[in-house]
Amino acid sequence: MDQNAGGPDPITLRVNGQEREVRTEQETPLLYALRNHLGLKGTRFGCGLGLCGACFVLVDGHPTFSCDTPVWSLDGKEVTTIEGLGTAAESHPVTRAIAETQAAQCGYCVSGVVMAAAALLEENDNPSEDEVREALDRNLCRCGAQNRLVGAVLIAAAEMRAEAGR
Repeated sequence: MDQNAGGPDPITLRVNGQEREVRTEQETPLLYALRNHLGLKGTRFGCGLGLCGACFVLVDGHPTFSCDTPVWSLDGKEVTTIEGLGTAAESHPVTRAIAETQAAQCGYCVSGVVMAAAALLEENDNPSEDEVREALDRNLCRCGAQNRLVGAVLIAAAEMRAEAGR
């Protein structure tokens, strides 16, 4: 059965650089539109209350809880999911650093951490450890891997600076 057939009027979302149409209620959380209608499963459901960061996506470059952001509020805005940051062959530096350092344990929070870290590094390619901790403050890691994740983000920042010749 086509998830987008029938139902409410279509809503157009700009996701990962492409216009995508979904048929869902205006109040539907972005998380459900991404996972259930667009098949983008990288964004995780954590708490459903906008408290844990597992569902972070970037909206116009800013980390945003997708579990409590209604689709109606995204008109004219760019949504970037973990799938939009790279591929397995060309992964984002934060994703690479987390994998290479084995910073994650269970991995449930990682897509949200990557999104928050990517937003930070887009604005500041040389953050201090305190700045990384502040940027990841809204990401709950139930496994206690926060220190390793912070270290991986600092490694990614250094890699990004080296690639840019800074």
